[in-house]
Amino acid sequence: MKFNFFNRKQKHHLSGEELDIKSFITKTLGYRPRNVSYFMEALTHKSYQNAKNPILPNERLEFLGDSVLDAIVAEYLFLKYPEHEEGSLTQIKSKIVNRKTLSEIGESMGIRNHLRYNKGRAINIQGLEGNCLEAIIGAVYLDGGYEVTKACVISRIFRNHLDLNKLMEEEIDFKSRLFIWCQKKHLALEFEVTRENCTNGIWEYEIKVNVNNISYGKGKGSSKKQAEQLASKETLMLVGEI
Repeated sequence: MKFNFFNRKQKHHLSGEELDIKSFITKTLGYRPRNVSYFMEALTHKSYQNAKNPILPNERLEFLGDSVLDAIVAEYLFLKYPEHEEGSLTQIKSKIVNRKTLSEIGESMGIRNHLRYNKGRAINIQGLEGNCLEAIIGAVYLDGGYEVTKACVISRIFRNHLDLNKLMEEEIDFKSRLFIWCQKKHLALEFEVTRENCTNGIWEYEIKVNVNNISYGKGKGSSKKQAEQLASKETLMLVGEI
C-alpha cells in the first residue's frame, strides 16, 4: 500500500476524537495542527489497526520524529554549552533522547489519555508514550516544518517536562563539572602529573589539580583519564560542589 504524507488531505469536518486530539496538541505544544490526521496517526499504536480502524500506525512517524528530535537536541546542546567537548555533549544528548527519558516526558505530558491502542491486549503503556512522543514530533515536522518543531520541543517540551540541570548533574563527568565551575568563577585550572610509574607492565599515574596555582585534589589511576576524574572529584568535594 502506497502512502504519501505530503499529499494527505485534511477533512473539513472533524470528529469529536479529532477535535480532542487537536485541542491536546494545541494546549500541550502551543501548536495548532493544520492536518489533524498526522496527529491521529502519531497517537495510534499498531495494535489498534483493524478493518474498522484502517488508519496507519505511528511507526513511520516515530522513525521520522526520532531523527528530527536528534537534530534538535544536538543543535540545542551545541549552542547552549560551547565549553563542552564532543564526548560530553554526546553523553547528555543520549540521556535526553533515550527511551526512559522520553517515556517519562510522555507521561508528564499526559499522552496516555489520548493513546489509541487495543485495550484488550497486555501492553506496556509507558513504553508507548515515549514512542508516541517521537511520532508527535514527526507529525509537527510534517505539518509545520523544522523551525516550528524546534520551537515546540525547546519552549514546551524541554521547558515544561525536562529537568535539564538534573540531567547535567547526573551525566557530566567530574572533570567537566570542575571545568565548568572554574570557568564560571574565572579561575585557572591545571592538571599536573606528579608521578607516573610502570611495574610489570602496569601503569599508575598520580595527578594533582591546581586551581589558580593552589593545590587541591589528587587522584591515582591506571590511566591519566581515571586519575584526572578522581582528582577532579576530590577537588569538587573540597570546594563544596558535591
